[in-house]
Amino acid sequence: MNSIGIGDTVDIVLFDVESGKIREFAVSTAVTDPIHTERDVARDAGFASLPATLTHSVVTGHQRDQHAFVSALGLDISRVVVGSVSWRYLRTLVAGDSLTATRTVIADESKRGMRFVTLETAFADAEGALVLTQTDVLIERAA
Repeated sequence: MNSIGIGDTVDIVLFDVESGKIREFAVSTAVTDPIHTERDVARDAGFASLPATLTHSVVTGHQRDQHAFVSALGLDISRVVVGSVSWRYLRTLVAGDSLTATRTVIADESKRGMRFVTLETAFADAEGALVLTQTDVLIERAA
């Protein structure tokens, strides 16, 4: 049984963009551009601080209770896979940003015996300005 439906907030995560995490994420994802690891290079490129890699926002997943939200959606986590993830940036995330990530259900449909749940996470900065949206499609495979 679903306790969360279309239009409902799934969760809210507070998220600080940290220079050490930017470096770690760049190394772990084989990003070699020194703009993400060297302050002088970032500054010379016009950034006030190290810019995050484009998929850096996925680290918010480590701060969520994955089992709780999957259960609230009425999904069986043993049959759930991530079908796709996409991002829409309004500006680059940089070290020092403090963000609030609010995730909402925007679609929930069944096709070919599978359930597709689309989640949108809106990332707002400390001033409340939207800086990024991330869209995830979860697929629950048939039993």
